[in-house]
Order: sequence, then structure tokens, then C-alpha cells
Amino acid sequence: MTAFVDIPKGTVSGFLKRFVFGIPILGRMLHEVAYGDKDNIYYFLFTVFTLWLLAVLTWGYAAFIIPVLMAVPSMFVVLILITVGK
Repeated sequence: MTAFVDIPKGTVSGFLKRFVFGIPILGRMLHEVAYGDKDNIYYFLFTVFTLWLLAVLTWGYAAFIIPVLMAVPSMFVVLILITVGK
């Protein structure tokens, strides 16, 4: 296992992948989800949910509401796409 990700250079998506996969802990988890076993997505979602739950237990209501408020713009886009018919 290496610390570097082999991604073709010279493309925008290659740059974005190198940037995202270069984030110390989260990048490795996302790399395993993208290129690893198909069950890794469940482990990743369980880990994210557990970290969110621990944050709520530590910091209270603010740790619950901030991720929910950050999801509002994406859900707004989803509702617009549903309304348009796509």
C-alpha cells in the first residue's frame, strides 16, 4: 500500500482526484470506496454516520443541524430537477 495514488496527469478530473485522494484520512477512505471492494461503501457510510453521532454527543444540537443545513442547497437542486422532469 502506497501513500500516492496513480492517476493520469493532465486532466481536470485527474487533478481533482489527486486533490481529493490526497486528503490524509478521508482521501484514503474515498479511494477505497472508488477503487476497492464493492462493500467498502457500507463501511464508509457507517464510519461517517458514527462520526456524526459522536459529534452530536460531544457538541450537541449544533453538530446535528450544521450538516443538515449544508444539505439544503443540494436538496433544492434535486427538487428543481424533479419538478423539471429529469
